[in-house]
Amino acid sequence: MVADPDEDSLHLMLADETATRAFAGLLAEVVGPGLLITLSGPLAAGKTFLVRALLGALGHVGKVKSPTFTLVESYPLARCAVHHFDLYRLADGNELHFIGFDDYLSPRTLCLVEWPERGAGSLPPADLHLSLEPLDSDRRAVSLSAGTATGRRLLASLKKRSSEI
Repeated sequence: MVADPDEDSLHLMLADETATRAFAGLLAEVVGPGLLITLSGPLAAGKTFLVRALLGALGHVGKVKSPTFTLVESYPLARCAVHHFDLYRLADGNELHFIGFDDYLSPRTLCLVEWPERGAGSLPPADLHLSLEPLDSDRRAVSLSAGTATGRRLLASLKKRSSEI
């Protein structure tokens, strides 16, 4: 793990699926309702795997489907409802209005958005943005950046605990 001195970012090296699950567990301890978290990276970077691990750490039991074709899958959990979006198939960010994206954003929900660049211009600033880069079959580089004051507080908390990964 390497921490960037910039207070608005954190860079991690996840050695394998176990490390990715550990990171998701740590993330689950600091995130909650009212947040927007975006995940970027090329195909097969591990975005959906990380979301699955995060949902599991938040208490979801069962299958987590990729929302590539449905655009959104929702999971009502004890702590909050989680909405998992995959915007890969959007041709234009304005399409978010047609699917009612704003209705999903709520102080009672956690929204996870893969491929946020496809919604550019229509998405509000993310509290946390995760950028994933595959290094080989198991290893991933993850860069986290904060886009809001709330995101900076979450990032500071993650930095303090990042040695646990």
